[in-house]
Amino acid sequence: MTTNPSYLAATVQFEPTMYEKERNIARLAALCEDAAAKGARLIVTPEMGTTGYCWYDRDEVKPFVETVPGPSTDRFQRICEAHNCYIVLGMPEVDAATELYYNSAVLIGPHGIVGKHRKSHPYIAEPKWAANGDIAHQVFDTELGRIGLLVCMDLHFFETARLEAVAGVDVICHISNWLAERTPAPYWITRAFENSCYVIEANRWGLERTVQFSGGSCVIAPDGSIAASIDSGDGVATAQIDLDRVRRREVLGEKVFEKRRPELYAELMSNSFTWNPNDFFRLYGYQPIPKGKISQLAVVQFAPSDDPAANLATIESKARELLAHDRPELIVFPELSLTGLTDPASRAEALDGATVAAFTRLAMKLRTYLVAGIAERDGSTLYNTALLAGPEGLVGSYRKIHLGNADAGWASAGDKFRTFDLPIGRVGLALGHDALYPEAIRTLALRGCDIVACPSAIAGVFTGSHAGTSIPHNYPIPKSADPYHWHAFRIRSGENNLYLAFANVIDPARGFLGASAVFGPDNFAFPRQETAVLDREESASTAIDTSNLDTPYPTNVVRRKDLIVMRLPHHYLPLVAWHQ
Repeated sequence: MTTNPSYLAATVQFEPTMYEKERNIARLAALCEDAAAKGARLIVTPEMGTTGYCWYDRDEVKPFVETVPGPSTDRFQRICEAHNCYIVLGMPEVDAATELYYNSAVLIGPHGIVGKHRKSHPYIAEPKWAANGDIAHQVFDTELGRIGLLVCMDLHFFETARLEAVAGVDVICHISNWLAERTPAPYWITRAFENSCYVIEANRWGLERTVQFSGGSCVIAPDGSIAASIDSGDGVATAQIDLDRVRRREVLGEKVFEKRRPELYAELMSNSFTWNPNDFFRLYGYQPIPKGKISQLAVVQFAPSDDPAANLATIESKARELLAHDRPELIVFPELSLTGLTDPASRAEALDGATVAAFTRLAMKLRTYLVAGIAERDGSTLYNTALLAGPEGLVGSYRKIHLGNADAGWASAGDKFRTFDLPIGRVGLALGHDALYPEAIRTLALRGCDIVACPSAIAGVFTGSHAGTSIPHNYPIPKSADPYHWHAFRIRSGENNLYLAFANVIDPARGFLGASAVFGPDNFAFPRQETAVLDREESASTAIDTSNLDTPYPTNVVRRKDLIVMRLPHHYLPLVAWHQ
């Protein structure tokens, strides 16, 4: 029913005051009126904006909950009617039939309630008073396009936004009380980027019951760029929504939704880490997770030539340099780093070929594990393949599942995710554009991976800077400027509680900008547990810890995987639907 291919949207940033509901509503209404007067057709307000957030229990919040529809939604509906606009309102909702309370987002239009979303994935505060949302992640057809709703912690789980994207969402309205990091938050940006959609983020700011909220409300474009933002204070920021742009559904020029492989995503419907991994992964004596250890993990960033011998020489030189200083036990090199990026089909070889043999001998000679990319020939079929070799020889290989534009013309897609057990932990392999698909890295995490090694040749921009914030975060949360505040593949590691060794090609003349790094398992651990992000031909390593499985229940986040435990797979069925 879309009638407006382009329109103005607004995010409202606001600091509510607990126990002053009427004041909060009056102030929110004034900010919405201001946005509407500027021409905004879609206006998004913060989570729990009518009441404040940090409630102790059901008894304390009880005087302030409302039904939907109810007095508060009626008030904002009158604004929508007067200005022919839509408003997303965050509020504590009571279900009249059950007396259960929910942390809800309500989409209100000129003619009444369009829809609502009850927060499905709760933060630590919600179980004190609110039930988990019982409404699936819906997308609502409006004259402004297809609109989705998410509430704060929901966005930590890629599945929530992906469900809406698969359903054709144009704009995700994310309302939050985000904290503990500089904003616009990397998670917000990644959800827009990986789904090629707009995210309108309405966050609160200020201090409430010792909790410092982060502000940073913004409108994020489908490429991850920030179209408009507010750092601190109450206010309104506006940006144009272009539905033609979002409906191209391209991520770095790739038609990612056409290239999804839902027939391979069945494990998204499971949740292995709801059980003690000590017990789950050794059940029946089958594939127990390795003991793990404290070790060093490294990445090397360079531009492969079209000469396999020269590439092998570069790989040996870079590996020896790293081993002389940090002694990493696993080193990851870029995609196609053995055979080169130009016409790789002409240099493809079988896994028993000379280049593979030489690479394997190098790993055995150096007594360390190496991962690199090669064009593989298997009979008349070609694959873009990652090799893992170590002191014991060729450990295994992985054929790229999600082909990009550059390799779809010569390579066939693989059909199996692969993991390998090494002394440093369980290692999964991914290749380049696989990392653009959150389903791929999640599958490896659900299989118990501590580390994902990802040789890559990804061109384009998938990082973003931050100018610094005036929000008074406590040390060690960063507040200063950062050229790599957002990195799409840092989020891949944190959302899966694993180490990601992302080794990308660096060749700016051909659009490959590098940005390789080893990223740590917790995006909210500062200082960051990672190497520096690389911006030239260079190498880096960092200490990693995959130990702690021998305790009665692992306390190491890599082995415990908190964010995996909190998933709600019963909501995720559309992500694995592939039968026509």
